[in-house]
Amino acid sequence: MAKKKFPLHPKHPERICWGCDKYCPADSLLCGNGSGRTEHPAEMLGEDWYTWGDWAEDFATDAEKIPDPSG
Repeated sequence: MAKKKFPLHPKHPERICWGCDKYCPADSLLCGNGSGRTEHPAEMLGEDWYTWGDWAEDFATDAEKIPDPSG
């Protein structure tokens, strides 16, 4: 099975659990991964979350050039 693409900027990240590839509604967690939903990184780190650390390389595309944070 192909892995689902992880969205950079979902419209309503608070409505989904981001803890696994099922992306369940926040009020209907199917995987049993704890008692609450896992937040999207944008909710915790801000809209530029993918530029932190080495994640930028995983999400870089021709359509979306990511600036180098070191300069």
